[in-house]
Amino acid sequence: MSLPLPERPARRRSRLLDRVGVASREAMAFARQAWLLRHDVMQPVLPRSPRPGDDVVVCLHGIFATAGVLRPLRDRLERHDGVHTATLTYPAGPGIETLARRLAELVAELPDAVQVHLVGHSLGGVVARYFAQEIGDPRVVQTISLASPFAGVAATRWLGVGVARDLSPQSPLLRQLRLGAHRKLALPHLSLVAEADALLPAPMSHALPGGDVTLIRRCGHNTMLFDDTVARHVERRVLSLASAATQPLAGSAG
Repeated sequence: MSLPLPERPARRRSRLLDRVGVASREAMAFARQAWLLRHDVMQPVLPRSPRPGDDVVVCLHGIFATAGVLRPLRDRLERHDGVHTATLTYPAGPGIETLARRLAELVAELPDAVQVHLVGHSLGGVVARYFAQEIGDPRVVQTISLASPFAGVAATRWLGVGVARDLSPQSPLLRQLRLGAHRKLALPHLSLVAEADALLPAPMSHALPGGDVTLIRRCGHNTMLFDDTVARHVERRVLSLASAATQPLAGSAG
């Protein structure tokens, strides 16, 4: 029987530096979120004057956050002619179905002749897909999730509120959502998964079954909100399904 070779010192140093780098970026993401939390809290944010054929990206935040944390991603998307964004803040307690109903109210405020893309971080990605699959709106053309726990999160049990029950690994709602995804393959989904997600063990297992999956290397759960690679993937995905009237700005989707 051969014994495993010891890890080379240089490789150990490299792995340690990677972990330190990930942790530092995650700490910076927490600080940036704290600064943005005060924004877009009181009222939903709707596009000012979308034209027929334009695209509206509805962005949804995670638990214990507000719509303000999505401002950097929304700013990037709105650089494109014909692309608008919308968002709303919701509390941490209500269950996913209740939050999806609130999303339905927001979407109902959008003009009939636009295309709707749903993008959610963490809990927001689950809410977006639940709305798309179980409530539905013919204007929705795709859903995109950022580090969303479609397989559930045991750590939320201590909260004792509706959303915690819905995010349990044994949640009937999540099971319904995962099974329903196979029936809704015509409605595309992209799971962006954080490789260094400390909140979600085995992060790849949390991707929505049947959808497209992209792993974001050296990225933590909250860093996903501000990571340039993540924003680029969202941007490209939106533009790939945007209406013919929407034209990307030269060089901005890089």
